[in-house]
Amino acid sequence: MPSITKPFIPLSPLPKNELGLTIRDYEGAMSTLCAGCGHDSVTAAISHAFFELSTPPSSIAKLSGIGCSSKTPTYFVRGAHGFNSAHGRMATIATGANAANRELNYIGISGDGDSLSIGLGHLMHAMRRNVNMVYVIENNGVYGLTKGQLSASADIGSAPKKGEANHLAPIDPIMVGLALGATFLARSFSGDKEQLIPILKAAVAHQGFALIDVISPCVTFNDHEGSTKSYKFVREHEVKEVQTDFEQSDFVPIHVPIREKIPRDGVKAVTMHDGSVLRFRSLPDGYDPSDRSSVEEYLRDRQSRGEIATGILYLNESGVELHQLNQTPANGLNRIPLDQLCPGSDELARLQEDFR
Repeated sequence: MPSITKPFIPLSPLPKNELGLTIRDYEGAMSTLCAGCGHDSVTAAISHAFFELSTPPSSIAKLSGIGCSSKTPTYFVRGAHGFNSAHGRMATIATGANAANRELNYIGISGDGDSLSIGLGHLMHAMRRNVNMVYVIENNGVYGLTKGQLSASADIGSAPKKGEANHLAPIDPIMVGLALGATFLARSFSGDKEQLIPILKAAVAHQGFALIDVISPCVTFNDHEGSTKSYKFVREHEVKEVQTDFEQSDFVPIHVPIREKIPRDGVKAVTMHDGSVLRFRSLPDGYDPSDRSSVEEYLRDRQSRGEIATGILYLNESGVELHQLNQTPANGLNRIPLDQLCPGSDELARLQEDFR
């Protein structure tokens, strides 16, 4: 089904950012994904993040591979540059584009199938090169575009809607990033926009490769009792700065907002309008996102308890970004005159002598 232009029908004056733009200027076409898909929530979070940062749409380059997740760039910032690449090749296209024009804000949207199977090698090299970009994995554990086969991120024992349960150990992109020296690693849940938007804004501001693994349940193929990436499982096992346990329903109707201050230590119980009680818990005191070994230890401990840790899990602000490493000019290579970009045949011949 082709994308549909979103009608502009403001019900009231919309707030504007520093550029004088509204949130509608950061939206794209209407989504053709399944109703309730977590990917659409990620789309909304990305739109709000760029809106709140007052990022000029023309300064954004959005890229993707193949899969349900790779349709996402169509649905945000219609005025941005865009490129839909081949399956698993988004990281390489992004690296090349970034090398040619460092002046754009690069955001790549991929899926667990696109990134952790056919594209895993490309993702790993983008990490180790510390390409300056935001890389979002919309992780649902299945190949939703091809009828729900289990992906490389599916947990052991996770069952598809049809067929046998998974027996292979999952690939965790956060652990891969820790092993390769990635400089920004975060995890979030598509249904928690209040957490995801600040993470996206921090990732955009980061100088280097920023990986965000977003658990984004598939409502068609991976939101059933056998799945460990369903809405119900994630909500019951999520551990983050603000932990929420829904006893009755994920749906909260529009009412006067409930505001409570969450203590640094301990649990805060908050009664919602429908009578359900939410228990909020902060991350433990002393958690240091800059200590790689302690981060890995903490994540493995959470995994052993069947919990999903979310938030900015690892951050290294002293990492050397790709352009710093290669000592490229301050301007994009695409703006440098050819006579400066190419030194001439005589100089190239002299350089070749160093390799003989």
